[in-house]
Parts: sequence; C-alpha cells; structure tokens
Amino acid sequence: MMVNIVLSGDNAVVIAMASRCLPPKQQKMAILWGSAGAIGLRVILTIAAVVLLKIPYLQFIGGLLLVWIGVKLLVEDDHCENIDASDSLWTAIKTIIIADIVMSLDNTLAIAAIAEGDYLLLALGLGLSIPLIIFGSKILVILMDRFPIIVYAGAALIAWTAGVMINKDPAIGIYILEYTPEWLLPAVITVVTVVLGYWHKNMRAAQTDPPDSGAEG
Repeated sequence: MMVNIVLSGDNAVVIAMASRCLPPKQQKMAILWGSAGAIGLRVILTIAAVVLLKIPYLQFIGGLLLVWIGVKLLVEDDHCENIDASDSLWTAIKTIIIADIVMSLDNTLAIAAIAEGDYLLLALGLGLSIPLIIFGSKILVILMDRFPIIVYAGAALIAWTAGVMINKDPAIGIYILEYTPEWLLPAVITVVTVVLGYWHKNMRAAQTDPPDSGAEG
C-alpha cells in the first residue's frame, strides 16, 4: 500500500491535468472512469510487467509517448475555454488510460516484487490506492485552477518520468547511460517540454491579443 501511495502520485497528476478543463459534472466522470481504468490496467500490467520490461525499445517508445502527452496537456491547458465538454470527456479518459499504461510499466514491477506472488496482498494494496488517486486528482484540479504554475510542474513530472523510462530501456538505455549521467536525459526532456509549452502559450496569447489600433486620423 505504501509503495502504491508513492507510485500513484504521477497518475493523480495526469488525471488532474487531463480533466481540469472540463465542466464539474464531466470532470467528476473523467476522474472516476480514469481512476478505474488506471487501477484496472495496473492490475493487468503487474502480472505481465516482468515480461514486458524485457521487450527491447518498449520503454523507449513509451517514454516518447509520455513526452507527447506532457506537451499535449500543456497545449490543451492554453485554450480550455474552447474545448467541447462532450468530446473532451472521452478525450480526457483516453489520455488518462494511455498515460497510465505507459507510466505503470516499471512501477508495477516494484509492486509485484513486494507482493512476491501473493495476489490477495497485491489486490488489497491496489484497492486501497484507489481513494488516493481519486481524491488526489480532485485536490490537484483545485490547486491547478488557483495556481497555474502547478500545471507546468505536472508536465515536468510527466516529462521527467519519460526520461527515466528511456534510460531504463534494455536496448537504448545502456548506450545512453554509458556516455551521459543518469539525470541528464530526464532533465533535458523536462526543460524542453516545459519551454515548448510556455512558448506555445505565449504564441497563442500574441495571436489572440487585438492589434493596436494606432493613431486615430
């Protein structure tokens, strides 16, 4: 359960970022269904994690996908008011589930190792983490609305996770870590993701601001 508490933090961030632009009713549905999908997938992935993590390039591809998700969530945050609620509900749920599949690949290996094949213990630990993900997501949504900088912090967390996953890839990671320190790739990906999101936000602001009318003649 304690491991799940630690590992559920990034999932709560993704759920909060993907659902924060929705109206309250759809937001609750996205958090509920997204959390349910996250837990269900984590159960399945925990069983298959040992095999999956040995597949070459899987974590590399997953890391690239997480980078795309992090940038996508930042870009969508720039124009929340233009999002159609009915379409965005399912978009949010799909984003949550896809991100959780990727982020749970290496997380579940730690959980499976601790459970040592005891599926009842595994199920109890996963079940007790459900309230944390749901309520953690709701709290983060409120905080993100009040403090927009948290949105960038969330995107940074997703991007850092992507860099760590790429480092752990059995086919790519060994070559990266041979020539660079372990922190370098996650740091570069994090900075690029946040800067790209910030640049996009400023570009949209410049496009939507009305031009100066000039001197009246």
